[in-house]
Amino acid sequence: MHILISVVWLINGFYCKLLTQIPRHQLIVSRILGDEYAYELTKLIGIAEIIMAIWILSCFRSRLNAILQMIIIAAMNTIEFFMAKDLLLFGAWNAAWAGVLILIIYLNEFHLNTKDIAAKS
Repeated sequence: MHILISVVWLINGFYCKLLTQIPRHQLIVSRILGDEYAYELTKLIGIAEIIMAIWILSCFRSRLNAILQMIIIAAMNTIEFFMAKDLLLFGAWNAAWAGVLILIIYLNEFHLNTKDIAAKS
């Protein structure tokens, strides 16, 4: 499951932001952080998302990684909901999709990875 989760981060970081294939992402960054450096900030966010994908695949400190993913997704979607809802792919429903992703991350790390959990206890 962690491979699928990492693919979500990789697609959003590389395809959507670094390759600028989904211009809406830069528009959201511009709306929230301002126009002046929106292009550069969008690229930096894309790089951070790629790093997250690599971290997920490494399985290094996976519990910390899962917690940070859930916090980042919740924070990002809350900010976008209030500041750029009209630019989101599913509008207000983006929050529901974010909730599903958070649930998948949680279940994958804390319930499905029983071998890893037993080894870390």
